[in-house]
Amino acid sequence: MNQIIASVSLIETKVALLEGQELVELYIDRKNSRRIVGNIYKGRVINVLPGMEAAFVDIGLEKNAFLYVKDALSEEMFNQDVTKLKDLNIRELVKPGQEIVVQVIKEPISSKGARVTRNITLPGRYLVLMPYTDYVGVSRQIGNTAERDRLKSEIEEIKPANMGIIVRTVAAGKEKEDFKDDIKFLLKLWLKIEKDKKLGYPPKTIYKDFDILNRTIRDTFTKSIERFVIDSPEAYQQSLELVELISPHLKDKLKLYEEPIDIFEYYGIESQIQKALEKKIWLQSGGYIIIDLTEALTVIDVNTGKYVGSIDLEDTVFKTNMEATKEIAKQLRLRNIGGIIIMDFIDMTNPNQKQKVLELLEKELSKDRTRTKVLGMTQLGLVEMTRKKVRDRIESTLQTKCPTCEGTGRILCEQTMLTKLEKMMIRTQKHTNAAAAIVDVNPNTYEAMMVYRTVIEEIELQTNIKVYFNKSSALSFDDLKVRSIGSIEMIQKLVDQKYS
Repeated sequence: MNQIIASVSLIETKVALLEGQELVELYIDRKNSRRIVGNIYKGRVINVLPGMEAAFVDIGLEKNAFLYVKDALSEEMFNQDVTKLKDLNIRELVKPGQEIVVQVIKEPISSKGARVTRNITLPGRYLVLMPYTDYVGVSRQIGNTAERDRLKSEIEEIKPANMGIIVRTVAAGKEKEDFKDDIKFLLKLWLKIEKDKKLGYPPKTIYKDFDILNRTIRDTFTKSIERFVIDSPEAYQQSLELVELISPHLKDKLKLYEEPIDIFEYYGIESQIQKALEKKIWLQSGGYIIIDLTEALTVIDVNTGKYVGSIDLEDTVFKTNMEATKEIAKQLRLRNIGGIIIMDFIDMTNPNQKQKVLELLEKELSKDRTRTKVLGMTQLGLVEMTRKKVRDRIESTLQTKCPTCEGTGRILCEQTMLTKLEKMMIRTQKHTNAAAAIVDVNPNTYEAMMVYRTVIEEIELQTNIKVYFNKSSALSFDDLKVRSIGSIEMIQKLVDQKYS
């Protein structure tokens, strides 16, 4: 049973997609940083970069948006012969200072600004309107040839002149009247955008796409969803109005959650989110996978762990790899992992087993709405694939960089901290006449260092400086700081005063 669970709070809205009881997708929309893909802006070209065949456009965000040459064609050029346009460079398409209307097609990620295009598209319930192209396309996920032909033929009859339409997956089985309503809505929206883009000065927001709840209703809430549960009466009522407008046959599946327990706790989602932040994921068999994230790529390692199998080593390895394949496909969706992905499966000598692992991976990835491409298995037994980057990874959304380790996930060991203390005391000995010192240290670091109390005593003998420690939670794990120096009597007095 597939379910959508929505938690609405003052700060953020979280939407979880469950397959059975398993969390497979999580979307978070914060009030101070809403998703902007689909938004349309009137912007100004700030800089043109011929060497990168791209331009930077100010659309009013913190970072300038990035416009590639292939996305920079003006509306007059969209329906021209592509072969005549292939040699155009970015300087022929846009100029610094030029006002242009663009749509965000990729969220700002990390240090990169949003990616934009001049080829505007407007998604409806069943169709996507392309105002600048005269073309009819059908979603690849509609596999039935007869149904594809029917949909294309019906859309050709009713589509607006000189405009394009893409038929979405949810349109399968729908009738012409459904499409007419969708086109009517999208044309009305486009006329408003056409009017608004002529007004005001850039940077200016012309159109904002739906918020996360309305977008989920439009794009994800289909007959395959058994239940859509929302914990906010106000959000529930607003969602019900939209469902009655675009999918009235689904309104009985929309439910208001009224239990006293937090909705994500009730459905077991919160604990699954915490697991999605962990580096190691255990498999039911006792095997596990390790996910290492870097700026350039993601590496996933598969291990047998506690699983010893019951037949032979080859069977144990194959079963672990097959189980890991399902988990990997799920984790890619859940963690929003994009870019280059390398999977190091346990070595298999049987070619048929290798092929079965690849086939299962393709099958599991077919559930993913984000575009993926499996490139095959290398001679080293590594599976290479790519997944389109569409938004920040889940840990970037839910976590912030540790001020102590600066994102490395590691801190200095106690031996290194003792060496740091030794150098600090040698420097103090050379430049002062102090006989004692108070050193600030994080409480956890202090406990770790005290295991080596004899080493500290050797430092005291070597430098003739008595060391007193002041435990301070304000200090990071890697820091030591000399608070006071002086005679032993003076320092002892300060210590006594602190603990008296």
